[in-house]
Amino acid sequence: MRPLIGITGRRLAAGAVHSYHPRFGDLHLDVYWSDNGRRVQEAGGIPVLLPFESADSGVIDRLDGLLITGGQDVHPDYWGGDPSVVSADADPRRDANVHDRERDAYEIALVQAAVARRMPVLGICRGNQVVNVALGGTLVEDVPILDVIHAAEEAPPTPGHANHIVSFVPGSLANSIYGASARTNSLHHQAVLQCGPGMEATGHAPDGCIESIEMPGFPLLGVQWHPEWHMDLDPVFPWLVAAAKNYRQSFSTSAATEVH
Repeated sequence: MRPLIGITGRRLAAGAVHSYHPRFGDLHLDVYWSDNGRRVQEAGGIPVLLPFESADSGVIDRLDGLLITGGQDVHPDYWGGDPSVVSADADPRRDANVHDRERDAYEIALVQAAVARRMPVLGICRGNQVVNVALGGTLVEDVPILDVIHAAEEAPPTPGHANHIVSFVPGSLANSIYGASARTNSLHHQAVLQCGPGMEATGHAPDGCIESIEMPGFPLLGVQWHPEWHMDLDPVFPWLVAAAKNYRQSFSTSAATEVH
């Protein structure tokens, strides 16, 4: 059977979408980048969109893999950052770029539940940062403080345009997926600073910015770029689906053993 891959998203007020009638302005929409589901499907999985309420619903026990997606910054309260960067008047339901503690909480809970079950996890951009924070790590508040080389990279002319090289640690999970290096896009202004306990930085940009993290012995990988927007199917999606199939098979085997 094709594995079920849970995909996280964000929540906005309908009033943030200008084409909606004003009568719907205060109602909420769950919003997901469609490319993530499309890439999961192309790789052989079944995408399952997860609303905020799914974090404590038991849905994680019915999934085979988890994809934490991109978006706004993680609230500094979750990783010991500077609280002054948070605007007290900002409304995450009206502005997709401001901190959203509710989204942070739901995604962190899902990551922790998945890791406890050794379920495959992929974090993309913000999702990479969420994975690290969920497991006790910290973030760089603003990437340009690392080095002007990374900060000077121009935004790609299209979302899928690859514009910098990431080099991977030999023997790492990322290395097994991508080889020694990969050309990726760059669409972020925060990044991993210190990895959480048990996590390792296994991919770096030329300026030293951490671009991939993983947990040795676990099917868990975070990437700082957006593989869903690369022109061709990025190999990380077939990896996620294959790992999810293995997870489903091991779970089924364990269940069968218990029955007998």
